[in-house]
Amino acid sequence: MRLRSPYDSEIGRLAIPALGTLIAEPLYVLVDTAIVGHLGTTELAGLALAATVLLTVHALLIFLAYGTTASVSRLIGAEKFDRAAHRSVQALWLAAVLGTVVVAALIVAADPLLRLLGGKGEVFDAARLYLTVSLLGFPFMLLLLAASGSFHGRQNTRLPLIIAVTGAVLNLVIELVLIFGLGYGLGASALATVIAQVLTGTAGLILVLRWARQVGATLGPDSTEMKDLLRAGGALVVRTAALRGSFTLSVAVSSRMGVVEVAAHQVALQVWSLLALALDSVAIAGQALTGRFLGARDALRARGAATRMIEIDVALGVGLGLVLLALRGPLASVFSNDPAVVTLTSFILIHAAVQQPVGGLVFALDGILIGAGDLAYMARSMVVAAAVFATLASVIVVQDLGMGWLWAALFVFMVVRGATLWRRWRGSAWLVLGA
Repeated sequence: MRLRSPYDSEIGRLAIPALGTLIAEPLYVLVDTAIVGHLGTTELAGLALAATVLLTVHALLIFLAYGTTASVSRLIGAEKFDRAAHRSVQALWLAAVLGTVVVAALIVAADPLLRLLGGKGEVFDAARLYLTVSLLGFPFMLLLLAASGSFHGRQNTRLPLIIAVTGAVLNLVIELVLIFGLGYGLGASALATVIAQVLTGTAGLILVLRWARQVGATLGPDSTEMKDLLRAGGALVVRTAALRGSFTLSVAVSSRMGVVEVAAHQVALQVWSLLALALDSVAIAGQALTGRFLGARDALRARGAATRMIEIDVALGVGLGLVLLALRGPLASVFSNDPAVVTLTSFILIHAAVQQPVGGLVFALDGILIGAGDLAYMARSMVVAAAVFATLASVIVVQDLGMGWLWAALFVFMVVRGATLWRRWRGSAWLVLGA
């Protein structure tokens, strides 16, 4: 890896603050996991099922951020600022509509979804409580996604960082007061997250609308633009559905192994997800820079920046893997006081650590190809990887294999993703120029 590159300062300027926005929702759940883990194993297992539903839907709708970043950055590169603002406003309208529809759908589907994931008895009751309360903040979380996509597309990742950090701190303080100060339980954990989401989503909304007014963009809904956003996001939805479907399947498999297994899997998966988002912060830079350079018709700089982002993310993955290996024991103890859960979590985190360098390659390529708008290929490659994982997961269930084999299957899943994305990047089909 080269020690220096002319792209380093711009990548760092975008990637480092982007991390704050990316970790907002998973960090809320991670904080909840740490606190709820000390309420009891049943509560932690319930949180695992509810969080799986919430994060799956969140991931399916991540196109509100990623799709907005890619399209706005291309328009900024082509110096079409009024169109970029108009696209940002329509992303907010789309977020509001989807938030309303999704909450209504989840209210109806909550029970069957939780039972499908293996929830029963007290674990089901805990999961239902957490999910029901959390839905109150979901539309505001989508507004923040759309607003963040607008800011990232404008090459501004600092404002989303400020909003995300404020929300995370607020969530932690409220949760500590409600649970350890006033003695409330699992529902209070979800309520703290809702309060933080309402405030941060509103802040993102206000800031984007202020910019739109400054450049003279109309603020009313535009059905044509919203439909265009949906069409562009369709491939991202397929890609994300295959991704989250694989992780949801992993939770379902672990829940059939036992309460200790699903609790340990939840902790390890949340740690893995948080590290993945650290790697994905470079992918945000990939979306913003690739889109801007291609919008400005500069293919040479687009490929040069992409190459450097791959180098940085793989090196970062190696570093994160080594840190996780060193801290896996103490880290497992943070999330539970059940010795069985701690021991199993510590073992699973070895698998998570080994996956980090491959994750660096995958997430960097993800961001580059999203920024290039090469979404159809990404969707196809993700479906292939998901099919491989589903096959391996079926074998694990039939053969009654353990958690080590489940996480080995997740590693194969990541390797298949990396191989297919690398093959695409080595070619030139993704280098489409213009706004």
